[in-house]
Amino acid sequence: MTVRNWLAVLALTCAAGHASASDTLRCGSQLISLGDRASEVLQKCGEPVSRDVLGYKRSANRREEFQVEEWTYGPNNGMYQYLRFEGNRLRQINSKRGN
Repeated sequence: MTVRNWLAVLALTCAAGHASASDTLRCGSQLISLGDRASEVLQKCGEPVSRDVLGYKRSANRREEFQVEEWTYGPNNGMYQYLRFEGNRLRQINSKRGN
């Protein structure tokens, strides 16, 4: 194995242990995507293990304020999925290996 190949394998191994962000997540045979409504995610993925209100955020024009919430699913094959909703829309999907 060349040094270049070894470094590539090492980098991939390290990356696998850290949280990663994605635009989609599979829930059984269903897919959820950024921009989906909370009700759609609930229908496709079921009730999360936990729901945490992280606070509130103002819109770009600063006329509206909306709730920021994080839902946790898992562990599924040792992975937890963290879904961040802003104003009832899915804005971020992160996965992290559990301890």
